[in-house]
Amino acid sequence: MADRRAVLVPGRGYDTRGPLFAYLGEALRRRGFGTHEVTWQVPHDLGGDRAAPWVAEQVTPALGTRTDLLVGKSLGSFAAPLAAERGLRAVWLTPLLHRADVTDALGRAAEPFLLVGGTADSLWDGREARRLTPHVLEIPDADHSLLVPGPLARSAEVLGRVCTAVEEFVG
Repeated sequence: MADRRAVLVPGRGYDTRGPLFAYLGEALRRRGFGTHEVTWQVPHDLGGDRAAPWVAEQVTPALGTRTDLLVGKSLGSFAAPLAAERGLRAVWLTPLLHRADVTDALGRAAEPFLLVGGTADSLWDGREARRLTPHVLEIPDADHSLLVPGPLARSAEVLGRVCTAVEEFVG
């Protein structure tokens, strides 16, 4: 039985079967976490004004009575208020740092959180990330899926860097 529990929250078009979550899930299991994967069907007309309450509605039941870590990707970063309210450590993959509701919630967080993003992602703001937390992994040339140009092996190396950063963060 795992000592700790992590809840994995997908993005709009990047579910928990994607490579980031597959490898992060394994990294977390090796660090003593059990994982719970949130699955969802995002409404095609989900706009920014309804996204935060919709994500909270999807994630809240998954938190259960005990959660030690929240890991969210992109749209999943609308769960940042839940992490702040419940005092949860978190890892935010390609968070929506252009959204004031997300950055305000991150600013209220009492527990540490790790932000991961790429410089080729128009939704990433490295300066804002570093303002919010000392725990930042910024990948040069990585897009919103944290893929980089060139041979696919370079993107696999990025995946390894993300896993290492998460392992060190939860260490």
